[in-house]
Amino acid sequence: MIELAGIIILGILAQWFAWKFKIPAILPLILIGLLVGPIAAEFLSEDGAKWIEPIWNGKQGLFPGEGLFYFVSLAISIILFEGGLTLKRSEIKNLGPVITKLITLGSAVTFFGAGILAHFIFELSWQLSFLFSGLIIVTGPTVITPILRNIPLRKDISTVLKWEGILIDPIGALVAVLVFEFISVEGATGFTQMALIEFGKIVLFGTTFGFTFAHALAFAINKKLIPHYLLNVVSLSAVLLVFVASEVFAHESGLLAVVVMGMVLGNSKLNNIKELLYFKESLSILLISILFILLAANINIEDLMLLYSWKTALLFVVIVFIIRPLAVFLSTLKSKLRTKEKLFISWVGPRGIVAAGIASLFGSKLIKQGVEGAEYITPLVFMIVLGTVLLNAATARLFAKLVGVFLKKSEGILIVGASKVSRLIGHYLLANERHVVLIDSNGRNIEKAKELGLEAISTNIYADNLMDNIELSDVGYLMALTGNSDINKYAINKFSKQFGENGAFRLVTTQEIFGDTNTPKEGLFSHKDDFNSLSEVARKFPSIQEMELEDKEHYNNLIEITNKDDDIIPLFVKDNEGELHIISSSNLDIPSIEKGFQLVYLGKPIDVEDVSAIEVNASNDKE
Repeated sequence: MIELAGIIILGILAQWFAWKFKIPAILPLILIGLLVGPIAAEFLSEDGAKWIEPIWNGKQGLFPGEGLFYFVSLAISIILFEGGLTLKRSEIKNLGPVITKLITLGSAVTFFGAGILAHFIFELSWQLSFLFSGLIIVTGPTVITPILRNIPLRKDISTVLKWEGILIDPIGALVAVLVFEFISVEGATGFTQMALIEFGKIVLFGTTFGFTFAHALAFAINKKLIPHYLLNVVSLSAVLLVFVASEVFAHESGLLAVVVMGMVLGNSKLNNIKELLYFKESLSILLISILFILLAANINIEDLMLLYSWKTALLFVVIVFIIRPLAVFLSTLKSKLRTKEKLFISWVGPRGIVAAGIASLFGSKLIKQGVEGAEYITPLVFMIVLGTVLLNAATARLFAKLVGVFLKKSEGILIVGASKVSRLIGHYLLANERHVVLIDSNGRNIEKAKELGLEAISTNIYADNLMDNIELSDVGYLMALTGNSDINKYAINKFSKQFGENGAFRLVTTQEIFGDTNTPKEGLFSHKDDFNSLSEVARKFPSIQEMELEDKEHYNNLIEITNKDDDIIPLFVKDNEGELHIISSSNLDIPSIEKGFQLVYLGKPIDVEDVSAIEVNASNDKE
């Protein structure tokens, strides 16, 4: 009981520690597992016993017999299913050649390169060498996201790394499963007809079960055959059922089945997909916490001593500093990525839970089968996992600065709210080559934004998942444009530090316009226009205008006109280099106006005669 409770408590503490210090959770989880496992047995326990013993040894332990490996298999199936849910066909369709090549050509380079390397350095059989290389193909998003979250990068770089990590997880798992099946079926005799038959069975039953059960579950959910309070647990049961049923018909096909099931469900018109995803995400965090501690604790000190040689260092160095860059540069030939961006993508390649979990599972099974050299699989993979996470967590930010991909000023703009006003402003910003993202909980607004070609995210402002989105790492401006003043204020308080380093603004409220309080320093555009007046102007004049400026006085005259005319609302000042400067409600932070600058405003065209009249009056006043 103490061991079970201890694993959960330590796992969640490690997750909190990782969140607090902005490091991948895998790092403290593995270190805790090693501490309560092999390190405790060798140096801290009086009787030489582990503080947490995953497998029952006659005196202590959590799982008897094959229990641990059954638990690991089921847990990984849930984690992979959750990963499959996040894969959207529409996004994959637009990924472009770089990511496609990374998960195909890049994976092949890693698979063959690391396999040949392991064979000649550690003198492993070809089958075991390629099992090892198949396991280290993956670069999981659960470890990449914390590393990149606080590094301001161009969206292209973070997108490549994010999608490579998501798409390559099931690919690496499938490759490892197939190689393991070859070893299990034919031992050391090679890849024969029997092994190919087993490969066909894995693909056939895995895809069939995953596809069929996904459609059955989607039908049951959409037809409301499952009560709402049972939705999540029924879905969990369905995942476990698919995994087990597929395993019964074709051994080791369960992982492929749950990935296919997740992908199909994620791309189906499912009414409760968000709720299902949140539940699976929370469950995956708990399972990852438990798994890493268990798997690290299950390693023995003898396994770790196998790595205590120059061979291990050579293997790590060649994989990280030669094979990974080779895979990236070959995959990005003739792409628009610059050399410095390719170097950074080459540097960031941490391995995650899929590699560690499947390595522990397959390594232990092969040891029991008596396969020579199988004892190297688990510690070697854990060495790659821990080493890459440590290296990237400690140096990614510094390396980004060294190669010149670190954005000194984040120019992206996050707009809270996707109403018509937000869409008009967002479309203008996009046309002026600014990275702009709209967020809203209203699905209809999000769809309209996407129809305009805008990047839009359907999310709840009170959820935390937005802060984990590494594709927003180049966002430095925050604009809260919803019709709810409480939400606007909340957005400023919650996100201004992460997304508003260059400026965080919100619409002024009706009370602030007509009340005695001073105009807030974060007020947007005008001291007299709230959401209602913006919406009314956007309804009557749904276009954004530009007017060239002569000097500061000309700008002030135009602002005076906008203050008198309710159908004109100033938004930005565009300088001669095309940079946009957001106008605050107090008109502060505007650079010195030069000839050629432009005033950007929403509403009807400004009458030139009105400007001339103001200039004449100003001239008379001077006289």
